[in-house]
Amino acid sequence: MRKKVTILGAGNVGASAAQLIAHDGIADVVLYDIAEGLPQGKALDLAEACPLWNSSVSVKGTNSYEDTAHADIVIVTAGFPRKPGMSRDDLLHANTEVVKQVVGESSRKSPHAIIIVVTNPMDVMAQLAWKVSGFDHRKVIGMGGVLDSTRFRTFVSLELGVSVIDVEALVMGGHGDQMVPMPRFTTVKGVPITKLLPPEKITSLIDRTRNGGAEIVSLLKAGSAYYAPAAATYQMIRTILFDERRILPCAAYLTGQYGVQNTYVGVPAVLGKDGVERVIELELNNEEKKDFDKSLAAVKTLLEKIAI
Repeated sequence: MRKKVTILGAGNVGASAAQLIAHDGIADVVLYDIAEGLPQGKALDLAEACPLWNSSVSVKGTNSYEDTAHADIVIVTAGFPRKPGMSRDDLLHANTEVVKQVVGESSRKSPHAIIIVVTNPMDVMAQLAWKVSGFDHRKVIGMGGVLDSTRFRTFVSLELGVSVIDVEALVMGGHGDQMVPMPRFTTVKGVPITKLLPPEKITSLIDRTRNGGAEIVSLLKAGSAYYAPAAATYQMIRTILFDERRILPCAAYLTGQYGVQNTYVGVPAVLGKDGVERVIELELNNEEKKDFDKSLAAVKTLLEKIAI
């Protein structure tokens, strides 16, 4: 039997993720949204593309949680997008209510699923999804680290004039303005970028990464990024469905790692069929630890605002 992925939210990120899944034929997809006709229309469009992709998966759009039942993975993209001048944190209260609703309903219909949270502010929404679902914390994961790291990879490759395929990057901390790109752990064919670029250029790339989402929002003027967020989500879906056990940066629940207890924040982790198989604990230097703690504090401030 094919695996099933439920996507909560048929906006640009959700629909783009559904397209990637359907194109590669790795799972049946259910696209859920409260807007009547929207998920049905997008799902039908994708279903009509599947013959051209030689893909035999099912793509269904729905306004009913009944259709989302028995999913192997549930993707949470539902919520309000960023607009120009907004930070991810500005979405806190509006998206809290959305995530409570969709996770509460979907977790009852798919009690054995792994939940991947995309909705911003992502680390806080991941913690909320874990609380609402009652799932084992290893089965609830936030997506942001994969997205932040691929942005860092892109900017490094552009600066050095090398293939992005040869760049490996790591971004830790919360998925927000205080995220922590890690130059010591960002390499080109194994060579740290600290050996390839001057400090001032690295600082510039870090700043651009931290503002990567805002840069796109300002250019679009209406809406926010969705191709890269969807691709980042798809990488996590594929890693879990195929039990690839890849090390990916994501928001994971920490139980003492990095000196952090009972909080979701971005760290490198091994992902497999059971979700977060293991958190990778790196030895951070003083500056990295200071930046990580600052980012963590920003996440905790938001958690306090919604009393989690």
